[in-house]
Amino acid sequence: MLEAQDLRKAFGALTVTNRVSLEVARGERRVVLGPNGAGKTTLFNLLVGELPADSGQIKIAGEDVTALSMDARARRGMARSYQKNNLFSGLTVRENLSLSAACAQGKAKTVARDSLRDAGVAETVREMASLVGLTELLETSADSISYGARRRLEVGLALASRPRVLLMDEPTSGIGPGGIHAFHALLRGLPAELTIVIVEHDMDLAFDIADRVTVMNFGEVVFDGPPQAARESALVKDIYLGTWAEQP
Repeated sequence: MLEAQDLRKAFGALTVTNRVSLEVARGERRVVLGPNGAGKTTLFNLLVGELPADSGQIKIAGEDVTALSMDARARRGMARSYQKNNLFSGLTVRENLSLSAACAQGKAKTVARDSLRDAGVAETVREMASLVGLTELLETSADSISYGARRRLEVGLALASRPRVLLMDEPTSGIGPGGIHAFHALLRGLPAELTIVIVEHDMDLAFDIADRVTVMNFGEVVFDGPPQAARESALVKDIYLGTWAEQP
């Protein structure tokens, strides 16, 4: 469903991603691990089109999207949630979800209330709110809900476009233990056919949900395999213990 081949991105003399390749199957849950500065977020920015790759290729469902814009890739079925909340400030949970659904369905108007009256948009809002556990908070301002609820709302905004591929950048960042448990349940409840790629630091979450694990360090993929193999990998252990050194 999602393929990347030999992606490279440099800022001046600093190479942030170097020949990064991955192939994610339809319905797969792929977790990307790595220490700070490994190039994980840059990889996401390349995949969604927020940054242009210096070289390499990106495909969605076999279609080459390397030269396409962010919105064109979104229309091909790619969505993303960010490490920091990216919500519509001052609007309710319902209005946030409505705007996202209306834009995805080509029904966006100049004000949120126009989209609220559309039956298709309203149905999507109900479905997404239930999926991310926000039904009871639909009429609450997004500014007033808890941080964990805001993280779930951001996932709901991405899901409202009904993507085929969902990229999630550290979805549990800043969430306490109880919130992380709720997020585990949320991820397990997402549609089985949805392809998900997650950048995550929480190792328990990573190994709990991953079908396959990709580990990055110094801008390169240094491990790619099943979760159990990642657990047993001396290289992966060294990276997280801080003893791995870049090879010449």
